[in-house]
Amino acid sequence: MPQINTATVLQICVLLSALPAQYFISQWYGTNSAQRLQVTQRIIGYWNSFIKSYLSLDAWTDRLKLWKAKTRNWYYGEKRTQGVEDEEEIHAYFAESTHIHSPKPESVQFNVGQVIIHRRFGYSGVIVGWDVKATAPKEWLQHKYPPEKQGLRETPHYRILINRANSFGKSTAYIPEEEITIIIGLEIHNPDLTAYFSRYDGSKYIMQPWLRKIYPHD
Repeated sequence: MPQINTATVLQICVLLSALPAQYFISQWYGTNSAQRLQVTQRIIGYWNSFIKSYLSLDAWTDRLKLWKAKTRNWYYGEKRTQGVEDEEEIHAYFAESTHIHSPKPESVQFNVGQVIIHRRFGYSGVIVGWDVKATAPKEWLQHKYPPEKQGLRETPHYRILINRANSFGKSTAYIPEEEITIIIGLEIHNPDLTAYFSRYDGSKYIMQPWLRKIYPHD
């Protein structure tokens, strides 16, 4: 017995419905052939649209993908809403906050993109962020600044991407303003450099657009 698939069944149904459809069209619009042709074309158009929208596997696949995307966005949106405060608190440390740093306080002397030399340790690096005062976990601050250095906590602090050529052992540092000396004409080598900057213009590094939005006055 020959196998009959869904497409064959649909074709048979269309053929069987053609004669009664033609009969009804002739009853509604009489013998005017132009009107009958126009209505027939309209019905065929509706039928083709119906097939593409509801009887096509691709159409249902697209609907399923859209539903999954909406469900995923809703789910992760809910999770982000629930955890946003904790996430923002974590990323606010060590000059990693993504809030817009505007206006820029006069107390912050240096800019993102400037190349620096550490006054005590001698390594070079480039500024990738700053805080008006030291912003870090309480334990880190207590260890970094004993009682005799508590005043430094209230001064501007900078996040530094360290030059790998120095073999300093760390890739980043978070240091107070008093330990920084600006230098011009020195390029930095660090695998994360292109994530922050697009190029070096001879005096400073040019920020990527996303970083420029965070530090619009630097």
